[in-house]
Amino acid sequence: MRQSLIALSIAAALAASGCGKEAAQAPSADAQAPVAAAAKTVVAGNPLLAEWAGPYGGVPAFDKMRVADIKPALQQGMDDNLAEIDAIAANPAAPTFANTIEALERSGAELDRVFTYWGVLSSNLSTPEFRAVAQEMAPKLAEFQSSITQNAALFQRVKAVYEAREKSDLRDDQKRLVTLTYNQFANNGATLTGKAKQRYAAIEQRLAELYTEFSNNVLADEEGYDLFLRSDQLRGLPQSYIDAAAALAEEKGQKGNYAVTNTRSSMDPFLTYSDDRKLREKVWHNYYNRGDNGDEHDNNAVITEILKLRDERVGLLGFDNYAQWRLQDRMAKTPANAIALMEAVWPAAVARVKEEVADMQALADSEKAGITIKPWDYRYYMEKVRKDRYDLDSDEVKQYLQLDKLREALFYVAGEVFNFRFTQVEVTPGKAGSVPVFHPDVKVYEVTDKTSGEHIGLWYQDPFARAGKRSGAWATTYRSHSTFDGERKVIASNNSNFIKGAPGEPVLVSWDDAETLFHEFGHALHYLSSQVAYPSLNNDVRDYVEFQSQLLERWLSTDRVIDQFLVNVKTGEPMPAELIAKIKKAATFNQGFATTEYLASALMDMKYHTTDPQGIDPDKFERETLAKLGMPEELVMRHRSTQFGHIFSGEGYATGYYGYLWADVLTSDAAEAFAESKGGFYDKAVAAKLVKYLFAPHNSIDPAVAYRQFRGRDARIDALMRDRGFPVPKATTVAIKD
Repeated sequence: MRQSLIALSIAAALAASGCGKEAAQAPSADAQAPVAAAAKTVVAGNPLLAEWAGPYGGVPAFDKMRVADIKPALQQGMDDNLAEIDAIAANPAAPTFANTIEALERSGAELDRVFTYWGVLSSNLSTPEFRAVAQEMAPKLAEFQSSITQNAALFQRVKAVYEAREKSDLRDDQKRLVTLTYNQFANNGATLTGKAKQRYAAIEQRLAELYTEFSNNVLADEEGYDLFLRSDQLRGLPQSYIDAAAALAEEKGQKGNYAVTNTRSSMDPFLTYSDDRKLREKVWHNYYNRGDNGDEHDNNAVITEILKLRDERVGLLGFDNYAQWRLQDRMAKTPANAIALMEAVWPAAVARVKEEVADMQALADSEKAGITIKPWDYRYYMEKVRKDRYDLDSDEVKQYLQLDKLREALFYVAGEVFNFRFTQVEVTPGKAGSVPVFHPDVKVYEVTDKTSGEHIGLWYQDPFARAGKRSGAWATTYRSHSTFDGERKVIASNNSNFIKGAPGEPVLVSWDDAETLFHEFGHALHYLSSQVAYPSLNNDVRDYVEFQSQLLERWLSTDRVIDQFLVNVKTGEPMPAELIAKIKKAATFNQGFATTEYLASALMDMKYHTTDPQGIDPDKFERETLAKLGMPEELVMRHRSTQFGHIFSGEGYATGYYGYLWADVLTSDAAEAFAESKGGFYDKAVAAKLVKYLFAPHNSIDPAVAYRQFRGRDARIDALMRDRGFPVPKATTVAIKD
């Protein structure tokens, strides 16, 4: 149902918003009447509620977006949506797929539009003013969602259609939609009555507040721990990083200095290249202590309350723990299956870390550094070992990775594998036919079918970091595909945090960042490939949704991309064969670090949600759990608990962080299908099967069934182990199947 889309929007928006500590106070009783009247006046012409106008089937009116319009638009959207829900629930006709399930899919269109603007304001353009609104609206949004899922009359209609589905003449995708809709209600309190039902709703509201507070605390520590360097503190840093740091410092009012911001995109290269060990340690502590500084932005108590409330909530539904409740509709099905996969990989990853640390320590000793490798040394000496062993200089590689050329590479792959063409469109404000954007950095492209010229959708790219933009990289849709009520064309967006270079200079990125660019574009291609009839069927199974994006990373290292788009920034010459050979030879280098820091976070996520939360002290629990797992002391979790937004600033990835590994098993296995084919990664027959079975259907069929249709069998773990250079277990029975 469309409400499931809205629920996901709420979760994503709250996760990214980072709201202020103090919510706006409600007006006094005497002030209620004029405030209500004023709100109606604003709502009457609120641009956030209006149907999208303009070209391409209508586009978001980002040029008319104002924070002041968010609150009244949300309230009006919720009121109108609840009126639609009440009409469906009160329908005197017997429940049918058309008058109940399709009616739900059709409802909430107005509110869905508002959440497009909410998502951009929270993730791309966050301000203190927006955060105050988000803080105030979080519990109201949770109450709104609960009022739908706990509408008894509505649930009885959904239940009636669900119980009759197998005897009906519904298509398979319609039956799946009925099942998903029923589960959406049943798993979110619809079966509860009396005090249990009331308590469930109260927990939902409090969790919404806590998720917002968690996000706010992390964002505050990201914004509050900039480090400004002098010119004599830049030893070892590449010139491209220095130029970007100078531009950032000037932007922050410190012209003549150099800024290291407290984000991964700034921290990671600094720890890789800076020769100043004390500064590396400071940058490391700033980054990994986000939300864990014992001050007003500390997240430990927030985590404790979240865990208790989640456990209580699922207990009301009869589940033993949160993970058991959460995984029932995932590919893994049970926490035990997810843990089994992670534990199959963990020993090899930890063993590789020990080898990597030994290599780094030997190199440090040979330089007479007089140190023992610590976490803030790992990236620095890893880079030295890379140069020593493979004669591979990451900064040399960056000279061939220009952001603009990489975008051309994305479009090439999309054309060859998906038959898509990308054409830039006009975004000039006020110009006829122009597409409004929310920031001058944003570019927009029309996507068409290369053969027929048919319009597929639009793709927005917002590539650069800015104040108020959350860190990391992500993909989203402003409009998803559906056909049941008239065809809706996709509007997709990719968002990154690359650091702008000096004016007029090309932006150079690392190999890891280039892979991330391909990864997020994989999500966009997944959106654009959708052929589902109903909006809710675009909501993918969480431990499957990363597969398509992880698979697309593989095209970065194909010969066609390297030869055409990885060219030297100064000479324009393609990347030389010897450098390509070094990159491919070093492909499994540092897999101990990469796999272990990720798995530590994924295992902690599962441990948190399968353990009795009473009395949990997150700091202590994190230390003790990692010690039991045998976590190497030379590195930390990729996301320490107090900054683990995937699982504590919303519920999208809660007990789902393992899904990246689950999806990577599929990725490695599917990549071998391409590698074994006659045309390699550009084989037309394999590509056609990929799109048909793994990109177009989304959640209209079970992912395990879809993968089997593509591969002819279940995915197996051995391909993943080969990819990472780990020993392949003698028994490769850990397979991804239903």
